[in-house]
Amino acid sequence: MKCLLIVTFLSLSSLLSFAQNVTVSGPDKRLVVNLSLENGHLYYDVQLDGKAMLEKSALGLKGRQVDLSSNLKLVDQQYNKIDEQYEEQKIKRRQVHYQANELICKLENGNKQALHVIFRVSNHDIAFRYHVPQVGEAANLYIEEELSSFKFPNVTTTFLTAQAPPMSGWMKTKPSYEEEYVADEQLGAPSKYGYGFSFPALFHVGDRGWVLVSETGVGALYCGSKLSEGTKDGQYKIAFPEIGENNGIGSANPAIALPGNTPWRTLTVGSTLKPIAETTIAFDVVEPMYKASKEYRFGRSTWSWLEWQDGSINFEDQKKFVDISATMGYEFVLVDNWWDSKIGRDKIEALIDYGKDKGVGICLWYNSNGFWNDAPQTPKNMMNTAVARKKEMAWMQSVGIKGLKVDFFGGDKQETMKLYEDILSDANDHGLSVIFHGCTLPRGWERMYPNFVGSEAVLASENLIFTQHANDTEAFNASLHPFIRNTVGSMDFGPVLLNKRHNRENNGGMIRKTTETFQLATAVLFQTPVQNFGITPNNLTEMPAHVIDFMKQVPRSGMRLF
Repeated sequence: MKCLLIVTFLSLSSLLSFAQNVTVSGPDKRLVVNLSLENGHLYYDVQLDGKAMLEKSALGLKGRQVDLSSNLKLVDQQYNKIDEQYEEQKIKRRQVHYQANELICKLENGNKQALHVIFRVSNHDIAFRYHVPQVGEAANLYIEEELSSFKFPNVTTTFLTAQAPPMSGWMKTKPSYEEEYVADEQLGAPSKYGYGFSFPALFHVGDRGWVLVSETGVGALYCGSKLSEGTKDGQYKIAFPEIGENNGIGSANPAIALPGNTPWRTLTVGSTLKPIAETTIAFDVVEPMYKASKEYRFGRSTWSWLEWQDGSINFEDQKKFVDISATMGYEFVLVDNWWDSKIGRDKIEALIDYGKDKGVGICLWYNSNGFWNDAPQTPKNMMNTAVARKKEMAWMQSVGIKGLKVDFFGGDKQETMKLYEDILSDANDHGLSVIFHGCTLPRGWERMYPNFVGSEAVLASENLIFTQHANDTEAFNASLHPFIRNTVGSMDFGPVLLNKRHNRENNGGMIRKTTETFQLATAVLFQTPVQNFGITPNNLTEMPAHVIDFMKQVPRSGMRLF
C-alpha cells in the first residue's frame, strides 16, 4: 500500500509537471502568449484573436556545463504591469507610451541552477529575454546554444534576406546586411548562402496576419544574432555568428557576467501590416546607456560621393556641395573616403570654416578596419583602437566636425558589437554623432546611444550607381523597407537621386527607372535622423521648381509617421 501511494504521488507529480501552463496577454487581451512546461522542457506559442500565429516553440539556454533547457521546473511566477512614457526624437514616433503586461517565470534545473524567462506583451508586440542569476561560485556563463525558436503554421510564407558568408563580398567586408529580400517565399526554403537569415524577418501567416521577428538591446555585452535555416515544418531558431566573421578573431558565441541578461527577442503581430509599420518595440524595452554630452543636432545633408563618386573628393567639389546644402537649407555635408589624402586636414579645416559661414556642418567618413577587411579607403586604422580613436576624435572636436560615418565592419560577434559601442561612447565624449555603414542592424541603438544617428544595413542607394539590376528593382525593394528593415531602426539609405543617369554629367552609367515623384517620396518614406540625399548641383537647374521646393521643405527628422 505504501509503495502504491509513493508511485501514485510520483505519477501525479509528473502529470502536474507535464501540465504546467502559464499565460500572459496584452492589455486588450487579443494577443496571448501561452507558456507550457512539458517533461522539463519549456515552450511557448502565440495567438492573436484566438488564431495561432506561432505554434509550440522551444525556449531555453545551454552553456558550458550548464543546461538551462531541460529538466526544468517552475518554482515561481510573477506578473507586473508596465506603463512607461518616453520621448525620442530620432525614431518614427517622438512621444511613446508603452503599456504591457510582464510575466517572469522563475525556473531551475535538477542541479538547482536558475533561469528566469521574462515576457512582455503589449497589444501588438511581444518581447522576451532570459535572466540568469548567479548560483554558487560561477560568475559567468559561456552560452553554447540558445534554443529560442519560432515555429510558424504551415500556411505561412516568408519575406527574408539571407545572411552573407563571413569575409565575403568586396574586400572581405561581409556580412553587412546588404542582401536582397526574397518575397513571399515558401516556409522553410533554404537561404541563398546556407548561413541563415538576417534580422528583421517578416512572416505572412496566411489570412491570419503578419509576424515580424527581430531582436533589440544588443550592445557590448552580447553578440548580434540571426535566424537559422528553416525546417520544412516551419521552425526557425536563434543562431549565433559564424566562426569566420571578424577574420576569425573572437568567439562566435556570447558570454555574460552573472547575474546577466540576454538581449530581447521581439515579435510584432498584427492582422494587417499596420502594427508592423508602427511598432516601437525595439526602443520600448531598452534604456539609455549614457547621457548625451551635448544637445545633438540632426537634419539633412548632401553627399557628393553617391553620384559623383571618388572623383568628387576634392576641396572645390566639396565647396559646391556646401553651397547646395546652404541653398536647400540643409544642416550638413558628408565628405566621404580618401578625404585625408585628396583634400588634407588643412583644407578640411578651411572647408569647415567655409561651411560655418553658410550654416552648414561638416561630417567625415572613416574606415573601421584593423584586421577584419581589406578595404583600402582611408582614413583607416583610426577607429579600431581606443588610443588612435580618441586622438582622432579630439582633433575632430577641436576643428568643429559635427559627426562621422564609420564603414566596413567585420560581422556580429560580441567583440565587434563592443567596437560599435566603444566608437559611440568615445564619440559622445567628444560631442560627435555617428553613422555606421557596411554594418550590422541597429538593435535599439537610437534610444540606447544618444549620439547614434543610423545604420545602412540594407541594399542601399549606392547600388543604384553600381548595377542596373538595382535600378530595375528599386521600386519593389522600396515597398518592403517600411515593413521590414526600416521599421526596427533608422536606415541610412541615401535617398532622392534625381539624375536620370547615374554619373556626374547625368549622361551615362546606370539608368534610373523610377519617376521624380517616387524619388521625392523616399525622402519621407525612409526614416533616419540625418538624411544623406543624392542631390547634385545640376538638379537645382534641371528639375522643375516644385521638385526643389519640396526637397527644401523635407522635415529635419526624416519620416515621422505618427
